[in-house]
Amino acid sequence: MRTLTKDNKRALWLSSLGGTLEFYDFIIFLFFINAITQQFFPKSLGEFWANLNTYGAFAAAYFARPLGGVIMAHFGDKNGRKNMFMLSIVLMVIPTFTLGVMPTFESIGYAAPIILFLIRILQGIAIGGELPGAWVFVSEHTRKDRRALATGILTASVAGGILLGCIVAIIVRLIFSAEEINEWAYRIPFILGGIFGIIAAFLRRYLEETPVFQEIRKSNAQHNFPVKEVLARAKIPSIITMIYTWVLTCAVVVITLTMPKFVGAKLGFSEVQIVLLQMLVVAGMCSGCVIAGILSDKIGVYKACYIFHALFIIGALTLFGIVFEGLEVATDAILALYFVCGLGVGSAIFAPVFALRLFPSKIRFSGLSFSYNIAYAIFGGFAPTFVSACMGSGNPFFIAVYVAIVGVLGLVTALIMSASGMLDKVVDEHD
Repeated sequence: MRTLTKDNKRALWLSSLGGTLEFYDFIIFLFFINAITQQFFPKSLGEFWANLNTYGAFAAAYFARPLGGVIMAHFGDKNGRKNMFMLSIVLMVIPTFTLGVMPTFESIGYAAPIILFLIRILQGIAIGGELPGAWVFVSEHTRKDRRALATGILTASVAGGILLGCIVAIIVRLIFSAEEINEWAYRIPFILGGIFGIIAAFLRRYLEETPVFQEIRKSNAQHNFPVKEVLARAKIPSIITMIYTWVLTCAVVVITLTMPKFVGAKLGFSEVQIVLLQMLVVAGMCSGCVIAGILSDKIGVYKACYIFHALFIIGALTLFGIVFEGLEVATDAILALYFVCGLGVGSAIFAPVFALRLFPSKIRFSGLSFSYNIAYAIFGGFAPTFVSACMGSGNPFFIAVYVAIVGVLGLVTALIMSASGMLDKVVDEHD
């Protein structure tokens, strides 16, 4: 951090804190999904259909991400990064707080699940613009030889939102009984999330527009329809960003969010211990993102990419082989290995790191947001279903094979990019 200027650190700190709090608002739904199922759907549906509808509401946010990402990126490339940065957090705060105070199905009937779906759609729109906007905003406030580090710190901070969600979930479960949580205490994390969001929005008021966009605006170089330019002139960067977003979804949705539940169950962990396991993985991810950023700036982005993708592949195959093949290994060793897998999840930063260099600044927000959100909606929405199907059919090692295949795709893509000198061919008169 000593290599970043005072203004760099200020933009990075405020953006990272806001990202942490906003991602907490997005993800906390998952930690209290059982209570939400009981409170916002009719009991006559039965447990299976109620759970299906609740997970459908959770998934609705993923499918709304592209809409929010494209719209906010359009105006971010035309009118400025900062304004959209503020809008995304407001769109997250209002529905999160609403979920904390809204009446249940018992009070307002079928209006409850309808409002729940609308809340998740608004949250999806918000998160669709938030992370791409944050990556662009921070990178354009940072000098080029430290952008990977800044991106890594920001991504780690956003992952910290998952960690914050884990901490709040554990505290709520330790203080309140399961009956109290399902009856009313589930509201506390959402009300807290609304308060967090207000704080983040207040802090973002002190951010300034990026120097890169100020230069674009000064020369009146904005495109009327940035996403049209992306589709016409940036097909290859879009495909590459989608590939690395696929890697990111494997890292985040599969390894970090979904698998701790199944690994913990296999090891005989309690519900609280499973949340602690997830915290361990997230801690590894946060560390991995920062280390990957440092190495990308120090030894080059391609070499760092090779190292982290190899770690990601080997770690996943080893962990799944040990846990699900019933090998006799001490629990502490398995936990250490899962932390190493978390480090490999640091490979997630190469989606923004490559995209920020491949897309010219005039279409950077639109290019990154469009490619990232389309790919995340497809692969992120598919991943939980795939994992559940593999676990339900008794073939968990297929998950490791899937992760390995996607990791190899990331490695091969980096090799092709390096051989063609793709990053060196990008010319940007405004950056």
